[in-house]
Amino acid sequence: MSLYLIYSPALRYSLANGTVGIYDRMSRYWRIKSKNQAVSIFAFDINDDGVQELITGWSSGKIDARTERTGEVVQKDNFNAPIAGLVAGDYRKEGRDQLISCSVEGEIRGYSSIVKETKPETTTAEQNTLRELNQRKNNLLMELKNYSENIKAGKDVVNVSQNAARDVDGQQLGIIPANTQLQTSLAVATETDSLPSHVVLYIGTTNDTVIKAVMIFAEGIFNGESHVIHPPPNMISNNVSVPIFPPKDVPVDLHVKTFVGHKNSTQFHVFELSRQLPRFSLYVPAPASMKKPTSNVSCPINERVNRLVMWANQNFLLEEEVVGDEKLSMKLVALRSGVPLFINMEPGNLSINCDDIDLAGDLVQAITTSFNIDDLNSTAHYPQFIAFFKEVLQKVNDYNIVRAKLSAEMADNSNLIRSLIIRGEDCRLMGDMQGMKQAYRKLYSVNRDLIDEYNIRCNNHKELMNCLKIVNQGITRAARLRCGRPKTEFISACRQALKENDIEKLFKLIERGVQ
Repeated sequence: MSLYLIYSPALRYSLANGTVGIYDRMSRYWRIKSKNQAVSIFAFDINDDGVQELITGWSSGKIDARTERTGEVVQKDNFNAPIAGLVAGDYRKEGRDQLISCSVEGEIRGYSSIVKETKPETTTAEQNTLRELNQRKNNLLMELKNYSENIKAGKDVVNVSQNAARDVDGQQLGIIPANTQLQTSLAVATETDSLPSHVVLYIGTTNDTVIKAVMIFAEGIFNGESHVIHPPPNMISNNVSVPIFPPKDVPVDLHVKTFVGHKNSTQFHVFELSRQLPRFSLYVPAPASMKKPTSNVSCPINERVNRLVMWANQNFLLEEEVVGDEKLSMKLVALRSGVPLFINMEPGNLSINCDDIDLAGDLVQAITTSFNIDDLNSTAHYPQFIAFFKEVLQKVNDYNIVRAKLSAEMADNSNLIRSLIIRGEDCRLMGDMQGMKQAYRKLYSVNRDLIDEYNIRCNNHKELMNCLKIVNQGITRAARLRCGRPKTEFISACRQALKENDIEKLFKLIERGVQ
């Protein structure tokens, strides 16, 4: 993997699977994926427009320059060997840098910026429209060419009756009924002996055509961001089920390409569709015997109950739709952890009962984002989290005491070492070899003890840093139960309480927030 950061908020990146793209903070401008590997990436203004392009050197020997915003290729070149690296420098002594590329065989090429001729510029909107229309034109021409070749091949069939020829050759060429449609659905599958809990994507056709292969592109779910299903010949049918294992609660866009045809087809139609996986997909209704969790978070929300019902139906993958008019009550189980989740809402108040504070924070953040709530405070009751926090803070206090004790001992040993060195040198100058040996022998022993104490202090410091990291993470986790200004004030107040060593105030802030 490679990363390249320039004097811009944009981050250029390349991955080992051939993916190259640009992010601007949390927003992705574009990305492309190639069967070749990106060996080197560099930023250089190749077209002299004042904005640096992303220069990529590939393992195939190709070099391309893409714009920052759209990823459009503005310049490219090819070597006979894989690229070794890309740099910039004024090797021609012209007062401006040139792009320099080198292959693994030692071939070096230099590129100067392309100075554009002065022409009346069209607007960006017009350029984008022309580019899109040109791309659609090329796609339609390619599709028309394929249809023409299929028709020509169908007319060339000989030595077979006309009807048989049409049927046989039509199936081989992938000709399918015009009313063929692709249907998809998502469902939750609980844990079995062979598979953990997962989401199943069902794909099927509306007639006797078969599905030859399925390609799914999604971020953060599959290795390499893609997954291919190719059923064996004896299991080809008109439907395919794909297990999906979301690692965490985030919405994911599934881009599906399905190859549809007949069993003896040599060419297939490609159906493309997109399906969004809901954010909270691995949840199922809780059994009636499940007890309500004691931990909970409650916050005032001035929203109608039916809006939360709509949000729940959009963000949870449940067999039956959530219903509610004046009151909402949901009893669910998280399949990843087995934690029960109870969501209740009455006019003006939302209550989430869940022992997992991270899950409660995710729900609060998702609801406030969906409802465009700027500021939200809440009251929380998480005794298990508070007990864990107390243990961590006690460890921090113990490590600080040990650190102070070790520092004092090291200071005493340092003074002792200084006195032993002076004593040994005095004995040497006075010719007292026996006294010098005794002083340096004791110096060796004290120095060894000092090294051991230093190692202990290093380990103590490492553990202390880990505990402080857990404390900061705990404050952030509790802050996710709020949003906007109350969240910011909560974090500041918690850090001030830690600075003052006021633990009781810290726990009150976690439970009540900043009033």
